[in-house]
Amino acid sequence: MKLTVEEQRFKLNSPFTISRGTRDEACVLLVTVEQDGLTGYGECVPYRRYGETIDGVRERILSLKTPFDRERLQSLLPPGAARNGVDCALWDLESKVTDQRVWQIAKLEPPQSVVTAYTLSLETPDAMYQMAKQHADCPLLKVKLGGERGDDDRIKAVREGAPTSRLIVDANEGWTESDFTYLAPHLKDLNVEMVEQPLRAGCDLDLITKNCPIPVCADESCHGVDSLDTLPRGYSIINIKLDKTGGLTEALQLKAKARALGYRIMIGCMLGTSLSMAPALLLAQDADIVDLDAPLFLAEDRFAPLRFEGVTIAPADEGLWG
Repeated sequence: MKLTVEEQRFKLNSPFTISRGTRDEACVLLVTVEQDGLTGYGECVPYRRYGETIDGVRERILSLKTPFDRERLQSLLPPGAARNGVDCALWDLESKVTDQRVWQIAKLEPPQSVVTAYTLSLETPDAMYQMAKQHADCPLLKVKLGGERGDDDRIKAVREGAPTSRLIVDANEGWTESDFTYLAPHLKDLNVEMVEQPLRAGCDLDLITKNCPIPVCADESCHGVDSLDTLPRGYSIINIKLDKTGGLTEALQLKAKARALGYRIMIGCMLGTSLSMAPALLLAQDADIVDLDAPLFLAEDRFAPLRFEGVTIAPADEGLWG
């Protein structure tokens, strides 16, 4: 078994802004696992919010002593980007070794096309109005908020620009408790269906006592299976991302446990290529909310990328992954 890691950068069509800052490229690690003349591919996106860097994640992956399999990998690395890249590469390798698609190996139903949310970057109210108007035909818009001020004006502008689209909001931990208390009723009045991670993880325990008028989704507060045991009960939705769970293997377990506990499921992503989205599409088949639009923001994607028709994503071709 041979394990390799390569840093790759993909330019974006335009700058993309959330509450933590602005990006103009997607920085990813391509992970390959070679064995018996076959190669499995995975991609991960190190995220500084979780203390990850490109160099640190690369070193963690290359510290692994081969050979190993997916089951052993779960104990060799913790949840996070490093394990995700290797885990997804091992799924792809197993698919090629067994001549089966990953969905067959995982005993899932054949994947179908899914509709993803389209994300509006955090900008001025006027700019967000124009973005919303441009994408008003999208059935679901995800609106990035969390600015120092003006979020009420931003969401009003988006609703004016896209009067018939369903709206969800992502604050990326950018609000204070007073922001949350003030903004939640306004979001409800504008028919916003959900707010994602309004407060910083670890400072959200009082969600249990809040009479919030709209559902709240845990993103930064929910990583692997174990995080469900300490998740504040104010959350009714969890956002599953492979770079948080450490790959498809644990993501499948997290999804099953969350469903059993009564949580609604959102399948999200970091800013990656189609190779990152392909395994997430298997999770997205019966999800309540799908947010896998990252390839739409790339100036150039991978060879054999996912096929988008507007915001409808076709299942991944085996030439891409799985």
